[in-house]
Amino acid sequence: MTSATITRPAVAVTGLTKVYGGGDTAVTALDDVSVAFDAGRFTAIMGPSGSGKSTLMHCAAGLDTVTAGTVRLFDAAGAGTDLTGLDDTSLTRLRRTRIGFVFQQFNLLPTLTARQNMLLPLDLAGRRADPAWEATVVEVLGLADRLGHTPSQLSGGQQQRVACARAMLPRPDVIFADEPTGNLDSRAGQQVLGFLRHSVRELGQTVVMVTHDPNAAAFADRVVLLADGRLAGDLADPTADSVLDALKNLGA
Repeated sequence: MTSATITRPAVAVTGLTKVYGGGDTAVTALDDVSVAFDAGRFTAIMGPSGSGKSTLMHCAAGLDTVTAGTVRLFDAAGAGTDLTGLDDTSLTRLRRTRIGFVFQQFNLLPTLTARQNMLLPLDLAGRRADPAWEATVVEVLGLADRLGHTPSQLSGGQQQRVACARAMLPRPDVIFADEPTGNLDSRAGQQVLGFLRHSVRELGQTVVMVTHDPNAAAFADRVVLLADGRLAGDLADPTADSVLDALKNLGA
């Protein structure tokens, strides 16, 4: 797949505005942002501190409400669901199966084994894992000999790979990753980023990642740049150097 390939969107936000507070203390985190994240591609969101990149991801993932605008999640047939029109119960059900999350803090339950943590979203949704798909994810992530271990018995890199597996197993329409390598050393971070890229290119997953690291962004197919809550650039086939140059131009 090349950067010029035209694909359907996995998530599209239109006229997205997010304001925190009111009156003289109001802060506009996102200001009329419209952007689509293509299915089957790895997109990184970057920008200076306070640019709105995490807010964009949280709104696009249905983790935060919006002040104005729409967020649409598309299935494989191209049918869109407006997340901003769903009540809390419907949104929770949708997130369990159609959206995956990988966060900097891993968010694993300490009393559960690696496999139990991996299966948790499916268990909550009352679904069973597809055995062949589970085996594929476990093999790709190199977790076969760690499935019976609790998080305290795993390294940081292994914990984050379990978090990746947990996000992958429901076969969501999109995985959102918020600084997924922020708590990892460089080697473990490279392994996690390599898996995310592999999941896109070989397994057809869609990944949207917030990062501040140009080296991490270089694993993506595309970088969306934000500044002061607005779109500020779009890079195809990024390299660490091209991302760094773009960030310098934004004053990051």
